[in-house]
Amino acid sequence: MKFSVVTSNVHKAREIAAFFKGVAEVDHISLDCPESRDDDIGVIARKKAEYAYAALGMPLMTDDTAFSIGALRGFPGPYAAYVHRTIGNPGILRLLEGKLDRRAYFETAVAFASEEGIRVFRGRIEGRVVSPRGSDGFGYDPIFEWEGRTLAELSLDEKSRISHRARALSLLKAWLETRDFQVRQLRE
Repeated sequence: MKFSVVTSNVHKAREIAAFFKGVAEVDHISLDCPESRDDDIGVIARKKAEYAYAALGMPLMTDDTAFSIGALRGFPGPYAAYVHRTIGNPGILRLLEGKLDRRAYFETAVAFASEEGIRVFRGRIEGRVVSPRGSDGFGYDPIFEWEGRTLAELSLDEKSRISHRARALSLLKAWLETRDFQVRQLRE
């Protein structure tokens, strides 16, 4: 089984390739997809997949992630990448100064495109915002704590098992294995 992950984020591509290691061959393609605006990350991921599939014509996946903080009424949500580029983790922590409610969650929508169309899979992880800890990971990982450790304190293997992206990828993986099994059954 082979497909491409379309993203400009090298760290994300590395995580996805590690997740599918031994199951599928995953190539990384850096393609600038138009960034849709929507409150639903599933819609955004689907639009990226539509664009990438039209441009490349091969099985591929795209994704989009929201980082939502309760005390900030869901901000930055689907605008997490932009907010991280502009104010970063220090800016998020400043916005939370004096706030006791630090609950937050990550949600990822993965869109898989092929000749059969586009399917969207979602994963979510609940946690809370803390002072930065850890040296692994990227983005908000150092300030997002799950079960006592930040995502930046987890090894790539651990993160690949429990993260929001891992949960969405697990659903994609199960679906791909079913599809692959059905294709093999037809050939036999």
